[in-house]
Amino acid sequence: MFDTITLLTDFGLEDDFVGVCHGVIARIAPAATVIDVTHGIQPQAVHQGARVLARSVPFLPVGVHVAVVDPGVGSARRAIAVATADGRVLVGPDNGLLIDAAERFGIAGAVALTNPRYHLHPVSRTFHARDIFSPVAAHLAVGVPLFELGDALPDASLVRLEAAALTVERGKIEAAIVDVDRFGNLGLNATTSDLDRAGIERGSVAIEAGPFSGRVPLGAAFAEVAPGELLLLEDSYGSLALAVNGGDARTRLGVSLGDTVIIANA
Repeated sequence: MFDTITLLTDFGLEDDFVGVCHGVIARIAPAATVIDVTHGIQPQAVHQGARVLARSVPFLPVGVHVAVVDPGVGSARRAIAVATADGRVLVGPDNGLLIDAAERFGIAGAVALTNPRYHLHPVSRTFHARDIFSPVAAHLAVGVPLFELGDALPDASLVRLEAAALTVERGKIEAAIVDVDRFGNLGLNATTSDLDRAGIERGSVAIEAGPFSGRVPLGAAFAEVAPGELLLLEDSYGSLALAVNGGDARTRLGVSLGDTVIIANA
């Protein structure tokens, strides 16, 4: 049994999707606490969802973690639940969304959600979060065993995402934008350790991103530069990020998820 269910989706808050998922859970597991991690993942951005899930789960109570960023809903992609060695269960589509988070703790078992007893009926082809993932999570919370939910899956069969390209060479890093938050800060798939591996000197760096090319301070906090100025810093999860003090780096640089950022010695 679990006291906590968490939800992470790309649903936004303008529609009824999130509230309906809460309602389905409450009807089956009314005593469970439901934590909304975020519903602001960009639409269909599976890589972003996987990254946010993996960095968030270590700070969440052990529980059932539902994640739904599912452009393949209604297709042949599997619905799965993955148990971890520390007792968590992650529930969602088998499209790579869950695996980075699960592997942080070690995968202890996985099932395809093939037992219709634990679904709502009829199952919509377009809303598995309501009809499969939320009821499965709630049934887990009230004590249904993982392997009652469907057929066991070998770990090797679970879909893994291809990592975003990262190149580190002497004096230069080519990184990818893998996260954009609501402030317009641009999370990169590079760390300060990569700066050290590349021999990039601290103080200021040369940045190429979209149409922008110039020198940018390497700082530790937004306030180290004047309002409106761009900087490169380590974010709260240990990754490098481009930000504008009091502004929006995404708009300033004209870039988006998946674009390349080049960091070099100034």
